[in-house]
Amino acid sequence: MTNEELSLKTKQSFAKALKNAMENKKLSKITVSELCAVCQVNRKTFYYHFEDIYSLLKWTLEQEAVEVVKNFDLVVNTEEAIRFVMDYVDENKHIISSAFDSMGYEEIKRFFYNDLFSVIYGAIEQGEEELQVTLNSQFKDFLAAFYSEASAGLLIEWVKNRMTQDRETVLQNLLYIYKISIPAILKEKRNTSFTETQTFNQLP
Repeated sequence: MTNEELSLKTKQSFAKALKNAMENKKLSKITVSELCAVCQVNRKTFYYHFEDIYSLLKWTLEQEAVEVVKNFDLVVNTEEAIRFVMDYVDENKHIISSAFDSMGYEEIKRFFYNDLFSVIYGAIEQGEEELQVTLNSQFKDFLAAFYSEASAGLLIEWVKNRMTQDRETVLQNLLYIYKISIPAILKEKRNTSFTETQTFNQLP
C-alpha cells in the first residue's frame, strides 16, 4: 500500500468515526482523543492529517459529495438525481444539521453546489442534444453555475425549515424551473444563432 493510499484510508477511518459519533453527540462535544481511540491511533496521527475536528468534518462532507456524484452514473434523469441528493440528506440529516450549525451557510452550500452542478450540467447537455444546439463552453459553465447556486440555496432552506417546507413541493418546484427555463434558453440560443447566420449570408 502506498503512502497516499494509507493516508486516504486513515482519513476515511477518522471520517467514519466522526459520523458515528455525530449520531449521538453534538460536534462541539466530540473530542480528538475519542476519535483516536476508535481508530486506534495517536493524536499525532490525527493532527498530521487534520488541523482540527472542523477540518475533518469539512473533508468528510467533500468526500460524501464525491460519492454522491459517483452514483449519478446510475440515474437516468434530473428528477432521479435530485431525489438522490435529497435521500442522502434525509439519511444523514444529523451530519448536515450539525455541519450547518458549526460551519455555517457557505460550507453547506458548497456541499450541495458540487452535487447539483453535475446534475444541471448534464441536463443542459441533454437539452443541447435534443434541440440540436451547441452552447459556448464558457456560457454553459456559467448557466450550470447559476442554477446550481440558486438550487443549493433552496435546498439549504429545505434542510433548515423542514417542518414548513414539504420535500415533494421543493423538488417539483426545482424541476419545474429547470424544465421550463433551460429549454427556453437553449431555444433562444438556437434562434439567435440562426438569425446571425442569416445576417452573415446576406452580407454582400
